[in-house]
Amino acid sequence: MRNHPGPHTHDIIKLEENGPVKREDSDSVTAPDEDGFSVHSSGLDSADSDDEADLSEEMYPYYDTDDDDYEEEEEEEETETATTLDGGRRRLRSQRSWPSANKAKRSRSEPLSVDAAAWKSEKDPDNLPHPLPHFLPTRKPGIQLPLSEYLTNPSPSKLFKMYFNWAAVKTLCANTNKNAAKNIAAGKKFKWAELTEAELYRYIGLTLYMWILKLPNIKDFWRASSIFYMPYPSKVMSRTRFLLITWNIHMSDPAEDELNDRKKGTDDYDCLHRIRPLYDSLRVACKAVYHPQKNLSVDERMVPTKAKTALKKNIKNKQKKRWIKFFVLSDNTGYTFDFKVYTRKSILATRRGLSFDAVVSLINKNCLGSGYHLYCDKFYTSPALFRHLHDLGFGACGTFRDTRIGTPKTKVNAMTKESPRGTVRWIREGALIFIKWMDTREVSVCSTMHTAFSGDTLKRMCKVGGKRRVVEVPVPSAVKDYNSFMGEADLSDQLIGSYSSWRKSRAWYVMVLYHFIDIAVTNSYLLSKELCGRLEEQPVKHQAFLEQLIAELCGVPLQSVPERYQHIPVAIVEGASGHNKASKGRRKCKLCRKCTPFMCEACRVALCVIVDRNCHKLYHSSFKDSEN
Repeated sequence: MRNHPGPHTHDIIKLEENGPVKREDSDSVTAPDEDGFSVHSSGLDSADSDDEADLSEEMYPYYDTDDDDYEEEEEEEETETATTLDGGRRRLRSQRSWPSANKAKRSRSEPLSVDAAAWKSEKDPDNLPHPLPHFLPTRKPGIQLPLSEYLTNPSPSKLFKMYFNWAAVKTLCANTNKNAAKNIAAGKKFKWAELTEAELYRYIGLTLYMWILKLPNIKDFWRASSIFYMPYPSKVMSRTRFLLITWNIHMSDPAEDELNDRKKGTDDYDCLHRIRPLYDSLRVACKAVYHPQKNLSVDERMVPTKAKTALKKNIKNKQKKRWIKFFVLSDNTGYTFDFKVYTRKSILATRRGLSFDAVVSLINKNCLGSGYHLYCDKFYTSPALFRHLHDLGFGACGTFRDTRIGTPKTKVNAMTKESPRGTVRWIREGALIFIKWMDTREVSVCSTMHTAFSGDTLKRMCKVGGKRRVVEVPVPSAVKDYNSFMGEADLSDQLIGSYSSWRKSRAWYVMVLYHFIDIAVTNSYLLSKELCGRLEEQPVKHQAFLEQLIAELCGVPLQSVPERYQHIPVAIVEGASGHNKASKGRRKCKLCRKCTPFMCEACRVALCVIVDRNCHKLYHSSFKDSEN
């Protein structure tokens, strides 16, 4: 989301081998208990609404009344670098500690738990009292029919059109034409031709092309009088046409937008109405084409915008950067299986806060099946959520905050800052186990699918006898698996960040449209990689995949023969006779602005060619070296 995608909020357990990583809680979102996350279901995605209806009838006595101790106020997000267990580097988001004033504002319907049990060590035996059911997905994980029966790898454009299918693009074209007619009726002066499906695909291809070859301004891609002149965009469509589509593109019916706007302040108002048609169809397509692997992760993704919308989320000390938040469910391959837009309003009846509602709305047993393993960071982790997921047949693992309701508060046999590296402490409460592990600092993990310690170790640099040496350090399996599978959650964001269709826009829904394109392109690339693996072929690199996709969408061959331009002065109007020779077709010179009957044959630009003023030679002097 990082180029255009927004900041990550993982608190993944990645620690420096040569010293402590100083950071604090990394997940902060304004999350009132009753105004959390909006889940809009539709006929295209009926499984979601069924699961939400079931959830609204369930109330568990051990649930928190507030999802987090500190979700009433946002934190500042900063960036730092940490090291993965295998030595890799990734970016983390750290935040300031919470102000003490927050504690005085907290209200609870039940007191914090006080545990009489003491913390146990890695030497104490542990077993799973309530094992998870076997992995039973509703469909075979991976690519679904008809793609799974292909004997050859489909073209990139064919994969992309499974997400932006003909019906979705037809709706987008129809609403864009209606929006253009509405703007013309409002007094805006421009000439508009009906947008067709083939032309819209070319437009999408050009937006991807412009991100790979970045220029300061969109108009620069059509500038002939520039050392960076590229003939490719002008072969696809004219500059004027591209800008007109950008100004008028619309996903919903403008007439229905007006009716929806009149409902503001009522329960019938849909704040996602302007993206609803493509939003629903893309989510359905992501689920239909692919079924996720066993290990899932929930993450959040940010789309920047400066448009006026209630969906924006501000980040302290970054007031110039405002974001639209997405909650994303992906598997260990990076495939985006489902996503929801955060709207600051919840229709779920759980009253458990933003993080609880976000995960429950994405984890759909009717669609996924049972036996899945979910990994999440400390913003989402809570005993109430993990118990609920366990009852549904999902395992869960994630870092947790000691301030969460339901976490152990006992200090008996607890770790201290002086505890040696590799120290393990744990407490089990039924299916839940709370584990604390000392590396360069204390790490807290909660899980419903791991035991306390299974004998795993990892290598760390420690001082032994006054010298730094590599030693084997005990590590809980929950920590090891969290590092392995939560790190994969960044893969999709990294792919989107590398090559994106993002462009600035004053309309928030246009920014979301670009992100929809990014999701479709990234998922298409991941499908292509998996198909190549099944067919025992070498997968193409990401850039090569995009180049082929752009060429197919734009309708211009990938390996076209370069044109040799002959910059020769010719008459603007040929065949004139008599007195017309001196006046017919004369235009103002590009440089001196005086009238001339000559132009450059290749550039089609009027230029003087006379004895005392050779504008043609001066104009093309910048191309002299390249032509030679």
